[in-house]
Amino acid sequence: MAADQLGRARAAAEAAARDAYGRLLGQLVRRTGDLAEAEDALAGAFEAALASWPQAGVPDAPEAWLLTAARRRLTDAGRRSSVRRAAEPALAQLADEAAARETPDWPDARLALMTACARPEIDPAVRAPLMLQVVLGMDAAHIASAFLVKPATMGQRLSRAKARIREAGLSFERPAPEQLAAALEPVLDAIYTAYGAGWDGLGGDDPSAKGLADEAGFLASLAARLAPQSGEAHGLVALIAHCEARAGARRGPDGRFVPLDEQDPARWDDQLVALGEAALRRALACGPPGRFALEAAIQSVHAERRRTGRTNWAAAAALYDALMETGRAGLGAAVARASAHGRAHGAERALEALNSMRAHAVDYQPFHAALAFWLAQSGNAPAAREAYARAAALSADPVVRRYLNARRDAI
Repeated sequence: MAADQLGRARAAAEAAARDAYGRLLGQLVRRTGDLAEAEDALAGAFEAALASWPQAGVPDAPEAWLLTAARRRLTDAGRRSSVRRAAEPALAQLADEAAARETPDWPDARLALMTACARPEIDPAVRAPLMLQVVLGMDAAHIASAFLVKPATMGQRLSRAKARIREAGLSFERPAPEQLAAALEPVLDAIYTAYGAGWDGLGGDDPSAKGLADEAGFLASLAARLAPQSGEAHGLVALIAHCEARAGARRGPDGRFVPLDEQDPARWDDQLVALGEAALRRALACGPPGRFALEAAIQSVHAERRRTGRTNWAAAAALYDALMETGRAGLGAAVARASAHGRAHGAERALEALNSMRAHAVDYQPFHAALAFWLAQSGNAPAAREAYARAAALSADPVVRRYLNARRDAI
C-alpha cells in the first residue's frame, strides 16, 4: 500500500469527521432513536473506511459512503435482535422517507438532535456539552476547556448522561411546540460554545476551527428559522455575524495577532456587518434583550468604529453591565466588562473589577492578558510583565503567545 494512498484516505476520513459527523449522526439517530447504537455504527463506518479507502481509493462521495456503511451496521444489528427483526426494514424505510422530506419547521437533522439532547430527563448542566459531542463531534477535552472544567470531569459527566439515556430508554424525538422554548436555550448555548471554540482557533493552522465556526453559524441561522419569534436566536445570529465580519482582520499581513482595538475597520466584511445589524434589529423587535442580543449589541458598538472612527466605550460598558445582570454571562464577559469600564473610566476601575474575580480565573488566559494590560496602564511594570508571561504560558496559539511576549518585552 503506497504511503500517499494511505495519507489521502486518512485525510478524507478526517475531513468527513470534521465536516459531516453531526449530519451523519443526526440521520442515524433519526432512524434508530438510540444514541449509543448510532454512535457505534458511525464509529464502525469510519473504521471500515480506514480499512477500505487506502486500497480501493477514496469514494467520490465520502459522506454518502459512510452513511451507507453505518446503516448496514444498524441493519445487521437489528437482524441479530429477534424483537426488531420484523420491524427493522419498515422502520428504516419510513425513517429514510422522512429524512428526504425536509420541511421549513425542521430544516436539519442536527438541530432536531440538539433539541432532543435538551430533554427534561437529561441533567441541564450536561445538555450543551452532550450536544457538542454527539452532534458537532467535539471531544471531551475541548468541551472541558470551553466550560472551564477538567477533561476527566467532563468525560465523566458525558458518560453518565449517555448511561442515563440508555437506562431510561429515552428516544430522540423532536420537542412538542409548547416545549420548544425550553429546549432552545441549551441549543443556543451549545451553538455559542461551539462557535467560541472555533473562533479561538481561527487564523491558525487547524482547518477544523473554521469548520466548527461555520457549522455554528449555520446552525444559529437554522435555529432562527425554527423559532422566528425568539430574540435570542436572532441575537446569536447577529453576534456570530459581527464576529465573523472581523475574522480576516485578526491577523496582520505578516501573520501577527491584531487585537480588536488595533484592527483596521476597512478590513471588516461589510456584508456580514450588515447581516449582523439586521439580525440585531429583529432580536430587539422580539422583546427585552437577552444574553445573546446584548452581546450582539456590544459587537454593534464596536462595528460603529467603521463609521465614526472611535469606540463608544461608555455604551459598551453599560451594555456589559446589563449582560451581567442577566445571570447568564460567563467569565469571558466579566473580563471584557472590566476592560470596557477601564476604557471608559480609567485603569483603576478595570483593576478593581479584575481583582474581584481573581480567585475564579487562575488558569483563564484572557484574564491574565487583560490584567497585564491594565497593570501596564497603571504604571505597575513588574506586575504587568509577570501577568503577560502568565497569559502567554496559558495560550495555546503560538501567534498569540508571540504577541503577548512582545507586549511584555516592550514594557
